[in-house]
Amino acid sequence: MEKTKTFPLRYTIYGLSIAGFLLSLVISLSVGAGYAFPLAFGMLTALGSYDLLQRSHTVSRNYPIIANFRYLLEAIGPEIRQYFIQSDTDERPFSREQRTIVYQRAKNVLDKRPFGSQLGMYEEGFEWMNHSLTPTKVTSSDFRILIGKDCAKPYSASVFNISAMSFGSLSANAILSLNTGAKMGGFYHDTGEGSISRYHRQPGGDLVWEIGSGYFGCRHEDGSFNEKMFRENAALDQVKMIEVKLSQGAKPGHGGILPGAKVTPEIAEARGVSIGEDCVSPASHSAFSTPIELLEFIDHLRELSGGKPVGFKLAIGHPWEWFAIVKAMLETGRKPDFIVVDGGEGGTGAAPLEFINRLGMPMTEALLMVHNTLVGTNLREDIAIGAAGKVTSAFNIARTLALGADWCNSARGYMFSLGCIQALNCHTGRCPSGIATQDPRRGEKLDVELKSKRVYNFHKNTLDALQNLLEASGLRHPSELGPEHVVRRVSRTEVHSYMDLFPFLEPGELLEGETGHTLYDRYWQKATPDSFEPPEFIRKLRETKLR
Repeated sequence: MEKTKTFPLRYTIYGLSIAGFLLSLVISLSVGAGYAFPLAFGMLTALGSYDLLQRSHTVSRNYPIIANFRYLLEAIGPEIRQYFIQSDTDERPFSREQRTIVYQRAKNVLDKRPFGSQLGMYEEGFEWMNHSLTPTKVTSSDFRILIGKDCAKPYSASVFNISAMSFGSLSANAILSLNTGAKMGGFYHDTGEGSISRYHRQPGGDLVWEIGSGYFGCRHEDGSFNEKMFRENAALDQVKMIEVKLSQGAKPGHGGILPGAKVTPEIAEARGVSIGEDCVSPASHSAFSTPIELLEFIDHLRELSGGKPVGFKLAIGHPWEWFAIVKAMLETGRKPDFIVVDGGEGGTGAAPLEFINRLGMPMTEALLMVHNTLVGTNLREDIAIGAAGKVTSAFNIARTLALGADWCNSARGYMFSLGCIQALNCHTGRCPSGIATQDPRRGEKLDVELKSKRVYNFHKNTLDALQNLLEASGLRHPSELGPEHVVRRVSRTEVHSYMDLFPFLEPGELLEGETGHTLYDRYWQKATPDSFEPPEFIRKLRETKLR
C-alpha cells in the first residue's frame, strides 16, 4: 500500500499546538501579553513531540497528545463504571447497595430503604429467609460462641469478627482503628500473617494471631519456626487464639513477598525480619509436611501457648487433602479447636487475576464440605467452624451459619467501615482512603478516634440486624440457624430450601461406608492420614490424556 503524503488528521491537535505555541509566543514578545498561553501550548507541543519520539506506545506515536486522553479515561474507568454506570445491585466485587449499608451502619445513620426491594426476586439465585408467625423477643445481640471448650483457656468469640489483614498491607492507623473498634465491641481482630505489631497491641483488643508459612513473629533467621519467640507472643493476654494459615482465599497455593524497600523498621519489628530485606512467605510450611505432622504442630502450639485454642485456616482445594487431615484426626485423636474456611471469593490480598477468579473453592461449597466431613466422622461437636467470604450484612451471616458455620469473619466489610471506597488500588500503595497503604502521608489522614467508632458501630448495628432477623424467624440464637431457614430460587417456577438443595451428611455416615454422594464416595476412602499425595487413580490419570 502506498504511503500517504498528506498531513494525517490525527496529527491535527499536535499541529495546532505547535502553531498556537509559535503564534502566542510572537504575540507575547510583541505586546508583552504574558507567557501563560505560550507555556500551555509549549507543554502540549512537548508532550506531542515526546509521543512521536518514544517507542513504547504505538497508539501514542500514531495519535500524539490525543492518545493521552485515552490513557486517562482508561485509568479512571473503574471509577466511571462504579459511580455512573453500575446499578446499585451490581456486585463488582461489592455492589453500591452492599457498600452503602456498611457505610450507614458504621456512621450510625438511618439504614432503612423505601419503596420495596431492587433485587430480582424471580431471578435464578435469589435467596431469602423464612419468617415465623410467632416471632421471638431476644434480649441482646451480643451473640457468642465458645471455642476450645476442652482447652485450659477457652475463648468466647463474637459471631462476627475482623478477618485477617496484616500490618504492612494495611496502614498503622487502619490497624489502630480496627483493634480499637474490636476492643470497644468485644470482638476479635485477626492479625493476618504479618504478626502482632505495636499497632495491634496499643489498643488492647482481642487478637487471633495468624501464623503463616513465613512464621512471622516466631521465626529464626533462616525462616524456620522459633519456639521461644512463639511462646513470648502467645503468652500475651491479648492473644486469645492461634490460627495456622494453610492457605487463603485470595491466592491459595501461592506464596508472597514483601520487597525489602517496603520493610520498614516497624514491619521488621513485628515480623522478626531484617530492615530493608525481602520478606518472603513460602507457598508451603516447613514445620510440617503431612496431615499427622500438621496436627502434631497444632498440639505443640497449644502446649507452648499455655492452653489457648489453636486451629487452622484454609481454602479448600483438592478434596483428598482435606479428607487426609480429617483421617489424621481420627487416627491420632489429635484435633484442632477450630477451623476457619476461607472462600475462593478472594479477599484483601492482591493476587494474580487467575488466582482471584479461578482458583479455590467458593465459600458455600467449601464450608459445606468441611461441615459435612466433620459431621460424617462424628467430629463436628469437638471442632468449631468459622467462615469468611464477602460477609457484609446480617443476612450474609445468617446464610453462612445456616450452612454449618459457628461464626463469620469479614475483612472487606470492616475496610468499608473505615471508609474504603473500593478504588481497587490496594496493591499500589496509593489507597485514597489511607487504609491499604504504607505511605504515611496517606495513612496518617485516617482519623483513628472517628474510624474506630465506625468499626464498633458497624459490628453492633450488623448484629442488631441479625437479632431482628432471628426474632422474625422465631429463633433465639444464631446457633439455631440451619439449612431449613434459607431458601434459594433455582428457576422462575422452582425454589428449594438449603436442606433440599445441598447434600448434608448424617452423623457418622462417612465412617459407615457409602454415602450416596459422589464427592465423598470417590475420595474419602482413597485419602490417607500420613500424606497429602493424591490417590493412586488420580496419579494414573495425570500420566495420560486417554481418560
